[in-house]
Amino acid sequence: MKKVNCFRCKHFRTTWNPAFPRACEAYGFKTKEIPSAFVLKSTGTECLQFAEKKQKKKNNQSATSSMIDYRL
Repeated sequence: MKKVNCFRCKHFRTTWNPAFPRACEAYGFKTKEIPSAFVLKSTGTECLQFAEKKQKKKNNQSATSSMIDYRL
């Protein structure tokens, strides 16, 4: 069994409500704990809605040169 990391899921959201700071848009609930742990505790099965977020490609230009002019 692979542990589900909600922070890498596209359905995971952070809410404004301090009583329920985490949410799962796939299942439509808010909770105080990690949503995958709540699903496991409630249903007895792992989260079946996990979908990996698409990662943004890093800009390679910032590693090679800078656009800042340091001359005075």
